[in-house]
Amino acid sequence: MKILRVFNNNLVLAREPGGDEVILTGRGLGFQAKPGQEVDPAKVVRRFVPSDGRDPDHLAALLAGIPPEHIHLVSVALAEAGVTPTASGGATTLVIALADHLNFAVHRVESGLEVAYPLVAEVTNLYAGEYAQAQAVLASLNQRLDTPLPESEAVAIALHLVNAGMATGDLSYTYTMTGVIQQMVAVIEQSYGVALPSTSVSVGRLITHLRYLFVRIHQHSQLDEGRSAIGAAIRDAYPQALECALRLAQVVELRLDAALTDDEVSYLTLHVARVVQDCPAP
Repeated sequence: MKILRVFNNNLVLAREPGGDEVILTGRGLGFQAKPGQEVDPAKVVRRFVPSDGRDPDHLAALLAGIPPEHIHLVSVALAEAGVTPTASGGATTLVIALADHLNFAVHRVESGLEVAYPLVAEVTNLYAGEYAQAQAVLASLNQRLDTPLPESEAVAIALHLVNAGMATGDLSYTYTMTGVIQQMVAVIEQSYGVALPSTSVSVGRLITHLRYLFVRIHQHSQLDEGRSAIGAAIRDAYPQALECALRLAQVVELRLDAALTDDEVSYLTLHVARVVQDCPAP
């Protein structure tokens, strides 16, 4: 591998023989090194491969400002918590994002600053799986930090985990998505006069459907077969759920400036009908 750019004594951007750019870290890896030189493989400790079109130069610059020990702590914590990101962005983006967050969180705690994260109720209810993983990640980090982070940091970590499972790579979009999902759940509850239990399988299935719906919206790839036969059958079978789904589509259009296709409304109708059917009677 040849060095493309030296960011500091411990981090370089390099090009593999196949042409891919990789970020390499290791003590002394960039010391007195120059572009065009061969990388000393004995000094390489970690290798980050940018994915999903992310700019390697930008990621490397971000990594250069993060203490190596924080990158190590995050890598260990994710492994201990059993987090294995496989979606867009992959492990590289998640490690960098969490290490960057950890760096600022440690500075805040050492300075006596407390942060009240928004969407606490939404995150714990809508993303129970990621929140449990975030708590495990936080516990692992706190075992190794001189100044432990507060429990509230689990909310921020959970949102990063949710974002790693999205295809957007944009944490702000994840925040918006979380608020919209909570609003849509409230619309269903108001339409039917029920309370949807966040722990039920049907509610979990609905939220998963909504998350992937927002990915399709973000990628401009909504389901669109032009009023398919199955979509028409769903609409005919569940008229009340269709009315609710149309209200949900209005929420999406107002909040995300994206009109849902007929097929997306049809499948949303099916999920509404299913989640309400499985909901305990009031």
